[in-house]
Amino acid sequence: MNIVMMTNTYLPHVGGVARSVSAFTEAYRDRGHRVLVVAPVFPNAPADEPDVVRIPAIQNFNGSDFSVVLPVPGRLDEALDAFEPDIIHAHHPFLIGSTALRVAAERNCPLVFTHHTLYESYTHYVPGDSPALKRFVVELSTSYANSADQVIAPSQSIADLLVDRGVETPIAVVPTGIDRAAFASGDGAAFRQAWGLDPDAPVMGHVGRLAEEKNLSYLTDALLKALAQSPRAQVLIVGEGAEHEAIADQVAQAGVGDRVCLTGALEWPALADAYAAMDLFAFASHTETQGLVLAEAMAAGAPVVALDAPGAREVLEDGANGRLLPADAGTSDFAAVLLEWLDWAERTPQAVRASLASTAEAYSLDHSADEALAVARQCLQAEATAPARRDHARAAWQSSLRRVQAEWSVIRGMARAAGRALSYPSQGVKR
Repeated sequence: MNIVMMTNTYLPHVGGVARSVSAFTEAYRDRGHRVLVVAPVFPNAPADEPDVVRIPAIQNFNGSDFSVVLPVPGRLDEALDAFEPDIIHAHHPFLIGSTALRVAAERNCPLVFTHHTLYESYTHYVPGDSPALKRFVVELSTSYANSADQVIAPSQSIADLLVDRGVETPIAVVPTGIDRAAFASGDGAAFRQAWGLDPDAPVMGHVGRLAEEKNLSYLTDALLKALAQSPRAQVLIVGEGAEHEAIADQVAQAGVGDRVCLTGALEWPALADAYAAMDLFAFASHTETQGLVLAEAMAAGAPVVALDAPGAREVLEDGANGRLLPADAGTSDFAAVLLEWLDWAERTPQAVRASLASTAEAYSLDHSADEALAVARQCLQAEATAPARRDHARAAWQSSLRRVQAEWSVIRGMARAAGRALSYPSQGVKR
């Protein structure tokens, strides 16, 4: 098959969607399929990328890690003409997702849409964030899903949520998958030595973008409380993002800077080494659609403590490969469980290790890639979706898009009016 992957984020961007697209792309190519990736330009992207079309984009939109794609239909159409796609796979409903919808319609190709993200959790990056905007974003992503021929959800929790929201397109659950062997081969001792971590200390770790939606203030508070009760323990946080400074400030105020290691973003193989340096993985996000980093940590041999949320609950079996706390658990409770599981190796090493290995195998990339390709083949083999239903769904998506744009315009207009009013010289009032 000739598969076009269309995404707003791609390497060298560090994030779950970028890593998912990259992982599936390489797995598909290894199986003899051609893959064309259509993605924004990012700083430090390789100059020579076979079968990658880079679209100009505005970087770091509104202080986020994301980019806003600028349309260049001529250049893309030429690349698609040469590639002759069989199937279009969209990884976002916005920006380049709109282009994916157009390309699929113009070229009479099935459109597959992976619903990677709870998009309403990211509206704080948009000026004028509001409850109304969140509702419209949900409506827009739902309408987009109904415009596709097939939806892929990365977890059963997300599949159930999409059905509740009114998605009628067939949904297949396919997690991204991980390279289990690669994450099991990290050199934790070498990493600890390189980054100044005590070779014998118990280490609690975290990997991910340091962004507001990841609930990192909560997580840092819990980790610091655990450190206060375990004088030998240390913390390793891998990742970069807007919350880096806030986390560093929390650590400094607690006076434990010498026991917390903030590495910034790491690339392979250092990332595998970092996981291997951890005795326990901590995770507190409420916005994940799949627990990819949890599976990676387990492949490296680290049990996980996390809050009950979509993504985490699929990967974590409470009491077997870690602990799944109630979503509203306090940071003191989270810290207590962290300390309890830091000594997991002394209590039930064989049972826990077996559970970690079993989970990692279930989330292997080979398994996920084969499932995703089977979904794509079904799209090609099945009779095309009824044109009337597809046209109706895509009309609903366009209507939702116009409503979101209108909401943004109203909010921006109110903000501009308020700004002008505040900037006027004060006028004296006669009494």
